[in-house]
Amino acid sequence: MTSSDTTAAPTNFIRNRILKELEAGQYDEIVTRFPPEPNGYLHLGHAKSIVLNFSLAEEFGGYTNLRFDDTNPAKEEQRYVDAIKEDVAWLGFDWQNECYASDYFETLFEYALHLIDNGLAYIDGQDADAIREQRGTLTEPGTPSPDRDRDPAESRDLFKRMRAGEFEDGAFVLRAKIDMAAPNINLRDPVIYRIRHKAHPRTGTAWCIYPSYDFAHGQSDAIEHITHSLCTLEFEDHRPLYDWLIEHLPVPARPHQIEFSRLNLDFTVLSKRRLTRLVDEGYVSGWDDPRMPTIAGIRRRGFTPDSIRHFCTEIGVTKSESIIPFGALERNLRDDLNARAPRRMGVLRPLKLVLTNFPEGETEWVQAANHPQNPDMGTRKVALTRELYIEADDFMEEAPKKFFRLKPGGEVRLRNAFIIQCDEVIKDEAGNVVELRCSFDPDTRSGQPGADRKVKGTIHWVSAEHAVKAEVRLYDRLFNVPHPAGDKERDFVEHLNPDSLEVLEDARIEAGTETARPGEFFQFERLGYFVPDPDTTTEKPVFNRAVTLRDTWAKLEKQLRQG
Repeated sequence: MTSSDTTAAPTNFIRNRILKELEAGQYDEIVTRFPPEPNGYLHLGHAKSIVLNFSLAEEFGGYTNLRFDDTNPAKEEQRYVDAIKEDVAWLGFDWQNECYASDYFETLFEYALHLIDNGLAYIDGQDADAIREQRGTLTEPGTPSPDRDRDPAESRDLFKRMRAGEFEDGAFVLRAKIDMAAPNINLRDPVIYRIRHKAHPRTGTAWCIYPSYDFAHGQSDAIEHITHSLCTLEFEDHRPLYDWLIEHLPVPARPHQIEFSRLNLDFTVLSKRRLTRLVDEGYVSGWDDPRMPTIAGIRRRGFTPDSIRHFCTEIGVTKSESIIPFGALERNLRDDLNARAPRRMGVLRPLKLVLTNFPEGETEWVQAANHPQNPDMGTRKVALTRELYIEADDFMEEAPKKFFRLKPGGEVRLRNAFIIQCDEVIKDEAGNVVELRCSFDPDTRSGQPGADRKVKGTIHWVSAEHAVKAEVRLYDRLFNVPHPAGDKERDFVEHLNPDSLEVLEDARIEAGTETARPGEFFQFERLGYFVPDPDTTTEKPVFNRAVTLRDTWAKLEKQLRQG
C-alpha cells in the first residue's frame, strides 16, 4: 500500500500524526523498527507492536528494521534471536535490515566520550545501593554524587580504563549529568554504562562495558535514521531522557518516540518475567507450550497469522489502557478458520455402535462436502461400515426431554448417511455402557424416498475399521481468573487452571486426516478446529484443538467480571 492509498487502513492517533507530517513535507520516507531483546520468546503483546510498526511503514511506502537490543549479555542467547526472526516472518512481515545494538558499540562508546568531554557525563565510583539511595523520591529531589564534579579528563581516562578491563564489575559506572532535582527521576543522572565481564553472544570478549537500554535505544534509532520510534506507555517517562540524549549527541538523525498502550489480555499474563517463571519452574512444557501466549505457543496451538494480524488491527492503537477479552482473540481465529478449514469427522471419546442390519464385511462410501459453504473445496468419500464409533456425549441412557441426540428407542441421523434407531444398550460388569446396537432406515439414504425425513438430531461418526487412532490435546485458558497477576494477596501461579490441558489418547479420526502436518488445519465437525502438533508421527498422529466452535467462556467471563 502506498501513501496515496490510505483510506483502507484503520485510523489511529499515530497514523493520523504521520499523515499530517507527510502532508507538511516533514518526511520523504517513513522508517520504523521493531527492537526486541533476545532474552526470551515474543508474546502477543509483541505481536501488537510488530503489526503496528510494519503495517505503518508498509502503508506509507517505507520500511521497518528488525533490531535486536543485545546490550545485556548475561541473558541473551542465539536461540532467542532465531525464534524472534521466525515469529516475525510467520506473522507475514519482512524487515529491511537485520540490526543489532552491538553493531553500534564502538559508535556508542564515542558518543559517551562526547558527553564526558562536554561535561555532560561523569564516572561515579559509588556502588549501586548508594546511587539508588541518592536518586530521591517522587516528592523529594535527589542528592548529587560526590563524583558529580569529577574533572572530564579524569572521567575520560577512567572510562577508557573501564573498557580496557582494568576494573571489576561494579567498581565504576558512567552517568549522564543532567539534573538531580528533575521531577522526572529518569533525568536524575541516569547510569548509561556499566562494567560487566561477560562474553557477548556476538562480540565475544571484545567488550566488558555495556550501554544501558536508555542510552543505546535512541542512538540506535538515530544511526538507522528511524523516523518514528513506537513503544508502549511504560516508556513515556523515559522520553525526556531519549530526547535529551538525541539533543546533546552528534547523531545523524532526529527520531521521535511515540507511546501507545500495551496489550492487556484477560486469563493470561503478558510479562516476560512471569512467562519465564512458568517455563523455568515447569508449569508449562516450554516457551512453545500451546497454552502460552507466546507467538511460538499460539502458532503450535493452531492460530493463524491472519487471525493474529486481524486481532491486532481490531483492538486498535490508543493511549488508553484496557483489557481485551481472550474471547476476542479466539473469535478472530474462528472467523478465519470457519471460512477455509476443511471439514473432517473425528470422535474424541469413542463409543462403539453396531448397525445390526448393515451387511458384515461391507464398506459403503458416502459423499461428504469438504466445506458446506464452499463447493469449490469439493467432496470426499467417507467409509461407512457395520461397526462405527460415535461420541460418548452423543448418547444418554436416561435423557432429558430436550436431549436430541441418541437415546434408547430414539432416532438420530448419521451425518452424510441415514437415520438410525438405538435398539439395545450393552454394558460391562460395572454397569458402564460399552456398545450400542442400532438399526438404520435404508429409505433415508441420499436419493431415497425417505431422505428428507426429519429427526431433531444429527451426530458425527467414524468407521471402526477405517478410522485412525490419534492423541488429541484439548487446550483451555491457562488461568481460571481474569486477572491472575493483579491479585496482591496470592501468587499468580496459584490461579493456574488445572483443566487447561486434557489429553485424550484413544480418539479416532477420519482416515486420511492423519497424513496432515503442522500448519494444516481442520474443523472436526461439531467439535472445534484442530491442527497436527509437531509431536505427530506416522505411527502416532497428535492433534491440538486450536479453538472450540463456540465461545463457551463468554458467560462465565461476564459473571466473573460482575462479581
